[in-house]
Amino acid sequence: MSLRDTNIEKLKDRTFDVLIVGGGINGAVSAASLAARGVKVALIDRGDFAGEVSSHSSNLAWGGIKYLESYEFLLVRKLCKCRNQLMREYPSTVREIRFLTTIQKGFRFHPFLVFLGTILYWFIGLFGTRPPRFLTRKQLARRDAAINTEGAAGGFEYSDCYLHDNDARFVFNFIRSSMNYGCIAANYVESLGAEHRDGQWQLKARDVEGGAEFTIRSHALINACGPWVDAHNRLVGERTDYQHVFSKGIHLIVDRVTPHHRVLTFFASDGRLFFVIPMGKRTCVGTTDTRVEDPHEGVTDADRRFVLDNVSGLLKLPKPLRVEDIIAERCAVRPLATRRSTEDCEGVEWVQLSRKHQIEVDADNRHLSIYGGKLTDCLNVGDEVAQAVREFGIEVPDFRRKWYGEPGKAIREEFLYQAHMMNLDSLTPPTSIEPLSARLWRRYGDKAIDMLEAIRQDPGQAELLIEHTEYLRCEIEETAESEMVVKLEDFLRRRSKISQVVRHGEIIHARGLMEACQVLFGERAHQKYQEYVDEHGGEPTPQLRLA
Repeated sequence: MSLRDTNIEKLKDRTFDVLIVGGGINGAVSAASLAARGVKVALIDRGDFAGEVSSHSSNLAWGGIKYLESYEFLLVRKLCKCRNQLMREYPSTVREIRFLTTIQKGFRFHPFLVFLGTILYWFIGLFGTRPPRFLTRKQLARRDAAINTEGAAGGFEYSDCYLHDNDARFVFNFIRSSMNYGCIAANYVESLGAEHRDGQWQLKARDVEGGAEFTIRSHALINACGPWVDAHNRLVGERTDYQHVFSKGIHLIVDRVTPHHRVLTFFASDGRLFFVIPMGKRTCVGTTDTRVEDPHEGVTDADRRFVLDNVSGLLKLPKPLRVEDIIAERCAVRPLATRRSTEDCEGVEWVQLSRKHQIEVDADNRHLSIYGGKLTDCLNVGDEVAQAVREFGIEVPDFRRKWYGEPGKAIREEFLYQAHMMNLDSLTPPTSIEPLSARLWRRYGDKAIDMLEAIRQDPGQAELLIEHTEYLRCEIEETAESEMVVKLEDFLRRRSKISQVVRHGEIIHARGLMEACQVLFGERAHQKYQEYVDEHGGEPTPQLRLA
């Protein structure tokens, strides 16, 4: 029986202190915070963990420099404080990176005035990063020859943070941390609604894979459904003062356009910050900001044209980027918290609306709704949720326990020493720009030590299983055993970032993919492979066809 199947059985049999609906960043940190403090927690998601907004970010942990323009100094201070904390607690994952910003002639502010804003930003951030630096047009060109400085008035360099690997993996590691402390989590379990009676929530759930319906009982219910918070509140009869409005953002991933490991920043034609973000051998470019009514949105031709036109105009490229150059796309709506009167939106430009979170509490029913939020602010969300649950009268036995952060320095040093003794980094794939040991530690933490033992016992565990990727056999076996992969997409897109950096045609034809499917899904390997092909298009190679 798989971990997921075992957890679904436990969901049926127990009464939990808290049930969390939604496995994005807000739900994941809520579960990690509560479980580590001794609360009996369950978490479900109707799709995969981090399957929506939390896997479509810019992969940045930043303090919200753009909110200085709207004078939201307290919000910037709060985000910078959390950014600095993420840097300290996740040094292998959240790292400082330089942003090289170009200001075009005719921009609404002089470049030096904008630069003074970065000085203020650095001050508000308590000097947690390297200091900003003003750059002339010629200095910009020397710093990165890819920048088109023809219409530039000047620019500057400052620091924020970059999330190495991918955002979905970062979110899943909070889910995994919560399970280490006893949280019962299951993906592809849908909430069909809930009732609060006799001091207890009874939520009707459905196993999306198997179709079976069952009831989950808990003393408190947390709605962490992201853009679908309002929909789930209607489903359970909760009325709130806040609601979501939606902004669609997309990113396109193309071949690397600059060899330098820094973020290039511009102001796009709609006035929004536009990023050129390193992603290993690829580059992620975007983003758009389009107000939409429906959280189910996709990338349109107009979206692609906007991003491609901006990046082609802002950079000096051998030739303009075309649709054919797109390797992968990222698209999701940003849920923005506003009061139901929408007074928060009046008189404010759409592109300046912030991602600040709001936690709305119904103390009588022990119900909590999380509105808005972003990855940078995740530790604050986890702490605030634990405080709210405590105020419900639910016991939080180890309230002051630290619930976040990488394993301790001594464990990391022991892992790196063992990896050095094994000469592990000599196995680093040519597709990777960092040592294998650093990558394994960042993704798996102390579980990476078990992988070293697996490699010692069987050197074949260190082989690259799937062509064009950098994932070892031992990684895929760990994923199969403990990461609740239900669909091939879960592994290719969220537990790894393969489908974001490898073209779809190369993935479905890759040598070793079917063997990886057999590790992940056993006798259902061909079915899961074909399901992925049917969903994403393309023609499988003959040897991978269904019999």
